[in-house]
Amino acid sequence: MSAPPRTAAELLASALAQDAGRPLVTYYDDATGERVELSVATFSNWVAKTANLLQDDLAAEPGDRLALLLPAHWQTAVWLLACSSTGVVADVQGDPAAASLVVSGPDTLEAARACSGERIALALRPLGARFPQTPEGFADYAAEVPGQGDQFMAYAPVDPDAPALRLPGEPELTGTGAVQRAREDAETFGLTPGSRLLSLRPYDSWAGLSAGLLAPLAAGGSVVLCRNTDRLDPATLAKRGEDERVTHTID
Repeated sequence: MSAPPRTAAELLASALAQDAGRPLVTYYDDATGERVELSVATFSNWVAKTANLLQDDLAAEPGDRLALLLPAHWQTAVWLLACSSTGVVADVQGDPAAASLVVSGPDTLEAARACSGERIALALRPLGARFPQTPEGFADYAAEVPGQGDQFMAYAPVDPDAPALRLPGEPELTGTGAVQRAREDAETFGLTPGSRLLSLRPYDSWAGLSAGLLAPLAAGGSVVLCRNTDRLDPATLAKRGEDERVTHTID
């Protein structure tokens, strides 16, 4: 019998082995009308490519700190699991000046310039499209990631008891600690294998990150991640829940 997963990346690997074709992350942006659905296999492929980008092109090593300046978005979820795969510490909304590298959305580019290391920018456009013009001083994620390998192998084993995740106002978590908290939250939410959780929370706290990714992943479920829902009336949001066969909603 294999050992239970001790990192977020190991949770994803377990999901891939169990049912690669089931949905894992469904993303809505009600400012753009975007809807993206990623199966476990497709999401894992994005994570592998991003982890290869981190390890090879960006020369990131276990223990390096990555300032992750992104909103709740399916590509943010990819970056979080890529960090877990490589042993890089994901510092969510962290200080770019104190980080080894920074990953920024279009609204935080100026703050991200404080990082003296590698800088990656995401346009966060529908279908993962590139920037019309790459921001000066940054590499465009959408241009860099497609050519990366579809399989990832870490050069060094990731220590599950090493720092893995930092969130604003929270103690730093190890991989093991993050998985344990995610499992506890999954139990609190009542999630079971096959559960489908709709989350309206931003990715700026443990509560948002757990509901919007880690707790459903730990439970063997999936997440419907929604952004800019202030544009929706309650009836439209309720209809979305029905259409997506949502079993749990957290706002």
